[in-house]
Order: sequence, then structure tokens, then C-alpha cells
Amino acid sequence: MSISERQCREDIVRICHLIYEKGWVAMNDGNVSIRLNDSCILCTPTAISKGFIETDDLIVCDMEGSKIEGRRERTSEIAMHTTIYSMRPDIRSVVHAHPPVATGFATAGRSLDKALLPEVIIQLGTVPLASYGLPGTPALTAAMMPLIPDYDALLLENHGCTCYGVDVWQAFFRMEMVEHFARITLVAELLGGARPLPRDEVQKLFEARARYNVESNAPMRPGMPIVAEDVVSSRR
Repeated sequence: MSISERQCREDIVRICHLIYEKGWVAMNDGNVSIRLNDSCILCTPTAISKGFIETDDLIVCDMEGSKIEGRRERTSEIAMHTTIYSMRPDIRSVVHAHPPVATGFATAGRSLDKALLPEVIIQLGTVPLASYGLPGTPALTAAMMPLIPDYDALLLENHGCTCYGVDVWQAFFRMEMVEHFARITLVAELLGGARPLPRDEVQKLFEARARYNVESNAPMRPGMPIVAEDVVSSRR
């Protein structure tokens, strides 16, 4: 085993323990992967709690999702990971979990698409919702595919959240941001309604990415994210 693969194994295990400790997964939920090279990925197997996973439990799969190394079996959601890698050459890691508040929005059929927090706008743009697809089937990835090129964090209807990045830590921190954003949005709605920023301020935040050394594919489009003017026009 190369030093780099050993480090990747240690990083995945650390991330798995963190998402378990944060309550983002229960039982055997969730999966994490790292692209080792152009032909294979290191990933968590099926049927194991992320809170107790160890480095020797991880498996190696090819880019078609077939297992090529490891004593455990592959996750049924491996296609989610291979699809993201095939569509995004810049992505080196994928994290999928069920953070409770963000997943609550997903089960309500709602995106986290309001322009509320400058940090979220700069880092993620917005967090769209992929329509429901049966886990472990092509229907799941088919619903994600239109969104993968332009966004780095997705809610999955009735399923959870998937984030990806240049390394496993960026993917993890993006999910942490999504769950934090979901909690703030929920509190704002309980207090009478979240109030989006106006369009010109949101545009300034998108333009500020270079100043903060943030690279993101997420564009500013009409209604993505929802700005103050969108809310006013919808009430007319």
C-alpha cells in the first residue's frame, strides 16, 4: 500500500467517525469515497456503521463501480460516486450522509435555495434538490446528473445530502455548511420567514469569490438562488 493510499484510508475513517459523531448517519447509513487515480476509487463498503469503520474495512473499486480489492462488499450506492467522478474531473472525493435538518428539507421536497447567508452564497451558490430516485438504482443518479456539473452540494429528495470536493475534507466541510445553513433557515422560518438578500448584493457576493480564493461552478441564475426581488414578485 502506498503512503498516499494509507493517508486516504485514514482520512476516510476520520470523516466517517465525524459524520457519525455529528449525528449525520445512523446504523449503516452514508458512504464516503476518494478518487485514488483515473482508474480506481477508495470507498466505504456496505453494511458497516460509520462510527466503527476501520482502515482495513475500506475497499477499492474501478470507475464502473466493480470491486477490485477488499474483504467487504461494495455499497449499493457506488454509482452515485462514479457518476460524480465521471462528470467532474476536478472532484476527488464524495461524501453522502443524512444530516437531519438538511434531510428534513429534502423530505419536504424543498431546496436550500434562498440567498440568506453570504458565506453560503460565496462557497456553494445554492443547494438544489434532486428529485427522488430509488437508492441503489439508475433512477437515483439520473435525477442528480443535470445538477452535478454546476453544484457542489445536492439535497436528494427523501434521501439525504451529497457533497463533493477537491479532497475529502472539502466535501465534509461543504456538508457541514449545508446542515448549518439548513438549521439557520429553519429557525428563520419559525420566526416568521427567511428574508433573502437583494439581487445586487447577491451578485456582489458571486463576484467576490476570486477575492476569497473560492473556486465554484455554481452560477447565479434567475431563481438560483432566490433573491429578495423574487419573493416580492411571487406575492403579487
